Amino acid sequence: MRILLVDDDDHVRASIEEGLALMGFEVVAAGSVKDALQQIVSQKFDVLVTDLHLPDAGDGFGLVTAMRHVHPNAQTIIVSGFPDVERAMDSIALDADRVLSKPIGIRALSEMIHSKNNDRVPRATLTKETVASILEREVGTTVERWLWRVEQNEELAAIQLSTADRTSFVPEIVGNIVTRLRKTREIEAAALHSPAAVAHGVVRKRQGYSAALIIQESRILQVSIFETIQRNLNGVDFSRVLPDVMLIADEVDSQLSQCIDSFLQPPSDKTETEY
Repeated sequence: MRILLVDDDDHVRASIEEGLALMGFEVVAAGSVKDALQQIVSQKFDVLVTDLHLPDAGDGFGLVTAMRHVHPNAQTIIVSGFPDVERAMDSIALDADRVLSKPIGIRALSEMIHSKNNDRVPRATLTKETVASILEREVGTTVERWLWRVEQNEELAAIQLSTADRTSFVPEIVGNIVTRLRKTREIEAAALHSPAAVAHGVVRKRQGYSAALIIQESRILQVSIFETIQRNLNGVDFSRVLPDVMLIADEVDSQLSQCIDSFLQPPSDKTETEY
């Protein structure tokens, strides 16, 4: 059986990897959520053994969700350094097959994997949703979360605007990102003209923004989009998450570039609705 082992502690990871290999398993080791996700979408695994607490974005539960979507019949085992976690998690419905506390015995772990493998009932494949569909469905919530973050920013909040004026063109910019995910999937593809981004720059100039403040808003938008994806991890198609995240970052940069270009242009008689 092939095992994906995830732990950010190099010593612990190496020790468990060596022990499982001696037990006859083929082990692929990862030290971060990002590395583990790349392995999940590119290789086939029978078992996931992951630490619960990982330092970068995401944790063991997120990896369990990813494994469930990409490899629905794989065993999933979460390991925690806190014994109380094991007791607490055993008392609630978990997507993981088992939660163990450290230190874990390699022989006991091996026997558990073989035992559960013999008793497993094939799982139904989970319905998967594309990132584009999620963003399209959640555009209202994404803009609301963006607005909340903007209003928490002292510099941005200092510019007094109505909600309508502050969010003007933002839903359309998110819509452009959805279109990019569906139609133009090459990284750093030729930028598609975005009337919404161009108009946004014109409006922001009139409203008293600086270029630096526009960049802050763009950064907050990217954070809000990624938060929307994270909230919907249970239903996302993980085979496309990583390339989609790269495309989103590229398209946000493209929209920002067009917005800044129009912001820096000399005033003209055109209104934002004419772009």
